[in-house]
Amino acid sequence: MSQFFTGLMRLKRGPWEMLATILIGLGVFMLMQPFFLWAYTYSFITTLIGTVMFIIVSHFKD
Repeated sequence: MSQFFTGLMRLKRGPWEMLATILIGLGVFMLMQPFFLWAYTYSFITTLIGTVMFIIVSHFKD
């Protein structure tokens, strides 16, 4: 189990923050578009995953 946490400490913040930001933006876009009901349906969970991911990733080293 300690190898898992050691591996997490080696992760860099930059690419993961960018991915989390893209997920948040995608979720907001999915929420505002009027064409696809499936996109509206999954918009909240997409935004939520991006937000939680951003909170976790913001604690990684630079």
